Amino acid sequence: MQSKISKSAKEGKLLQLLAKFILKLIGWKTEGQVPDIPKYVMIGYPHTSNWDTFIGLVVFKAMGVRLHWVGKHTLFKPPLGWFIRIMGGIPVDRNDPRNFVQQMIDVYNASEELVLTLSPEGTRKKPEYWKTGFYRIAAGANVPIALAFLDYSRKAGGFGPIVHPSGDLEKDIKIIQKFYASVKGKFPELQSEIRLKPKENA
Repeated sequence: MQSKISKSAKEGKLLQLLAKFILKLIGWKTEGQVPDIPKYVMIGYPHTSNWDTFIGLVVFKAMGVRLHWVGKHTLFKPPLGWFIRIMGGIPVDRNDPRNFVQQMIDVYNASEELVLTLSPEGTRKKPEYWKTGFYRIAAGANVPIALAFLDYSRKAGGFGPIVHPSGDLEKDIKIIQKFYASVKGKFPELQSEIRLKPKENA
């Protein structure tokens, strides 16, 4: 069955207030504006620590964003499947004849509102190249890409510019590189360079 996301892209006020309180306790701040659009792909960079998940959740809940993430479809079976969905999970079936990108495009097309967060690095380990699934999903679903960040050097997280996929991946990646050039992760030495595999950069 095709997944459909129709809940609001904004979290409840209570969770938002709690997140703001936590941010104040840990000395972090939010920056930028939440995109005023119902559907977009949100990429997070850099990803160098397990702390990124916790701090990222708090930062974006404080900004009122309801994030969605992808997980293996078997995680969504009873008895905990309903809870995982409530927490923003979207099931992905690796046995589906559609690939991951097409499954996510179909979810976007079936949804009124959706903010899907993806990590182009794919891992905390320093990858040689960025994964480009986020770009192909955005282009296929005709939605923009929001550049989100966690800058540990300034204890700030939030949103940068919006990138509308032009179809020229190399050109659009340069825009992304420029924005993230000054952003520092918790462990900068593990921070990946923003670059594509040669065949994707041709």
